[in-house]
Amino acid sequence: MYDAIIIGAGLSGLAAGIRLAHYEKRVCVLERHTTIGGLNSFYRLRGRNYDVGLHAVTNYTPKGTKRGPLARVLRQLRFSWDEFGLKQQNGSSIIFPSARLEFTNDLEVLRAEIARVFPSERDNFERMLAAIPDYEALPLDRADDSARAWVREFLREPLLVEMLFCPLMYYGSAREDDMDLAQFFIMFRSLFCEGFARPAEGVRPLMKLLTRRYKELGGELRLRAGVQRIVHDGGNAVGVELDDGTILEAKHVISSAGYVETMRLCGEANATTEQEAGRLGFVEACSVLDRRPTDIGIDRTIVFFSTEDQFHWRRPDELVDLRSGVLCMPTNFDFESPVDDGMVRTTALADFDAWRALPEPEYRAAKEAWYAKLAATSAQILGDFRPHVVDVDMFTPTTIVRYTGHAGGAIYGAPKKRYDGATFLQNLYLCGTDQGYVGIVGALVSGIAAANHRVLQAS
Repeated sequence: MYDAIIIGAGLSGLAAGIRLAHYEKRVCVLERHTTIGGLNSFYRLRGRNYDVGLHAVTNYTPKGTKRGPLARVLRQLRFSWDEFGLKQQNGSSIIFPSARLEFTNDLEVLRAEIARVFPSERDNFERMLAAIPDYEALPLDRADDSARAWVREFLREPLLVEMLFCPLMYYGSAREDDMDLAQFFIMFRSLFCEGFARPAEGVRPLMKLLTRRYKELGGELRLRAGVQRIVHDGGNAVGVELDDGTILEAKHVISSAGYVETMRLCGEANATTEQEAGRLGFVEACSVLDRRPTDIGIDRTIVFFSTEDQFHWRRPDELVDLRSGVLCMPTNFDFESPVDDGMVRTTALADFDAWRALPEPEYRAAKEAWYAKLAATSAQILGDFRPHVVDVDMFTPTTIVRYTGHAGGAIYGAPKKRYDGATFLQNLYLCGTDQGYVGIVGALVSGIAAANHRVLQAS
């Protein structure tokens, strides 16, 4: 009998496992696939390492900072700041046809940019900043309110509103055309008030650090151990059945699989439940360069762009929507050591159903065609890096389903978040994306919260 079974060896699942193992709970993390990471995994292809989800670690704060989500993660999981090995961004941009804003990990840069580009909004922006609550004071009774409506109470310039929402939505909104108010508060602080960083060698050493600590504390990790169903009786989860028929018993079950996916495992999915699945999927094209982007004049770390002043955030009507996207240059963080290869990662909205409907030969042809279109769009914004491309790879929403099981390939999960992590079973809890925390640090905070509030406090 385990004290807790955790479904999924991603960031939130491993964080929950570490936290419980610190208190000598008998914990087992189950992962269907052959490696750890979930939505933030990694792979090796043709001799090169690739990160699946990581563009940047948000919520960055400098060493010694006592407050904020990153400090909380380090304290609760008992890591030192140096163990995460984070390097800050060089600087990022939001580019629309009519305006451009620069920002860094120093909020004063964004303040100055808004005063320069939108001088009539300077005081309004300051009033909005003052009204954004701290993480500990989120108005969860209004969590699902429209963030756009709230922002329009302060800002009068539509273009500024669109420009601010572009990076916030790309890094954390599962809701079409809008954001939950709580998500807006979380993401605004994590991107603009704190900022971006990246482990020097990508997500791989971070995931291995978490796994090593979990195992050192006595936690059990089972790979190739997919959960077929969550066994429950009388309003309580009593364990899980694995794909091979093995039954494991537990006092608590924590699922990072997502709300809809967890209801399916419980045998409780119905038409209403399925309608709650997320609709927003993405493609990402990785262009490996024979040099660092800075060597060819590309000095930004991340660029958020829209080709129209009206930012569109919904599932597209075709395979990919090229009207907006994110361009990430992973080597354009403040790395001290030289990097052999450079890379441009281009992310854009995509239609899962359209990709899924393609037969295999057409699917492969579509990937090649859309890679070319994505690279061309990126080159128009950054400058033409394509003569320096030495290797490419690309994932689609169907790739996400294949390796994570997330319904519809929706990286940000269901639009409706369960901030308390509760389900219809008393001892089955959610952590991860559908609890409402996104990003690297957000996922870790989610797992910690599930362990603290749902298991440790019940002991």
